[in-house]
Order: sequence, then C-alpha cells, then structure tokens
Amino acid sequence: MRKADILNELESLARQTGYRVRYEKGDFAGGSCRVKAEQLLVVNKFLPVEGKIATIARALAQTGIGNIYINPQVRKIIDDEAGETINS
Repeated sequence: MRKADILNELESLARQTGYRVRYEKGDFAGGSCRVKAEQLLVVNKFLPVEGKIATIARALAQTGIGNIYINPQVRKIIDDEAGETINS
C-alpha cells in the first residue's frame, strides 16, 4: 500500500470517528483537541508523509477504534503508534 493511500485511509477513519482533520502550518507535530463541540485533529502540513501518518495514527490509537474494520496494514500502523505512545 502506498503512503498516500495509507494517509487517505487514516484521514477517512478519523472522520468516521468524529474528527475533522486540519492541516496547519506551525512549529508543532499535531494531535487531537476539542474546540467547543468540534473534535479536531490538527496535523503540521510541513511534516513528511510519514510524520502525518504517525500523527493521525497516534491520535486514533488514543481514541479507541476497536470495533471498526480497518485494513490490516493500517491497523498495524495504528497499533505500532499506540505502542510508541505507551513506551514514551
């Protein structure tokens, strides 16, 4: 699976779980937050594709997506990021 396809699948999954994904410029990696009633997932638009994938996967790992079907390759990326978060 190409990195662009993985990123698209993660963005779609984020929307399914109630997030609005925004790409912004700045000196940050990104993550999830709530603004009023809206759940946002903010990603630094200057990160390489791998960084964007990691940021979204990390946020989804914290959200809990156990009941949603996800492509096994994408599920592994999310699970790997969940492990990274725990070990940090």
